[in-house]
Amino acid sequence: MNLHPVRAIYMAEMARTRRTLLQSIVSPVISTSLYFVVFGAAIGSRISEVNGVSYGAFIVPGLIMLMLLTQSVSNASFGIFFPKFSGSIYELLSAPISHLEIVIGYVGAAASKSILLGAIILATSGLFVPLEIAHPFWMLFFLVLTAVTFSLLGFIIGIWADGFDRLQLVPLLVITPLTFLGGSFYSIDMLPPFWQTITLANPVVYLVSGFRWSFYGISDVSLAASVGMIALFLAACLVAIGWIFRTGYRLKP
Repeated sequence: MNLHPVRAIYMAEMARTRRTLLQSIVSPVISTSLYFVVFGAAIGSRISEVNGVSYGAFIVPGLIMLMLLTQSVSNASFGIFFPKFSGSIYELLSAPISHLEIVIGYVGAAASKSILLGAIILATSGLFVPLEIAHPFWMLFFLVLTAVTFSLLGFIIGIWADGFDRLQLVPLLVITPLTFLGGSFYSIDMLPPFWQTITLANPVVYLVSGFRWSFYGISDVSLAASVGMIALFLAACLVAIGWIFRTGYRLKP
């Protein structure tokens, strides 16, 4: 694998982030901080603790995961969609660069942005509530693997989309609702038995639960189930991208 084209794509995407710093970094941090303030103040006054953890601290992993999922998808989808929209994807596909190098360049940049945002929001949350990370390795594991997996999903969406409106379709109508309903702001143990069963069909539950376990050692599902779910989703995304490049599905404007 030639690292020069990968580095060129990666640096170009990161340079775009620096040019749009307010939109790319500042805006998501402010939005997530507002979630934290509103939910922490409105609900935290009524629910002091969840499973022995203060409510303000309890929602921090869910807020980070909410940002991580939406930003990973949005960054990666726009990164590959814009060359399609402008027509420069012809140059990319005809250049001496492999499909693997293209994916690593775009997905690596999108995942890096999301991980950076996650670290910033984690540091910001520490200003509001005392935090503890019981399992730092697993916290980094879930942070990095989730960012990479959903950046791969964003890459797929960017290729599938035929307009700017479709770029936001999945993040707004699928990812965000699933995250809100996936235990980001509550434990699914607080739900009636019927709704607990329904909620377990939501794949985001496993990601949020595993990430929260890395902080406080508490979870709604087992660690093995969380790791298995994200590994399954990662494999599905890799298979889909392999099929896209093999068939040429919507790779051209």
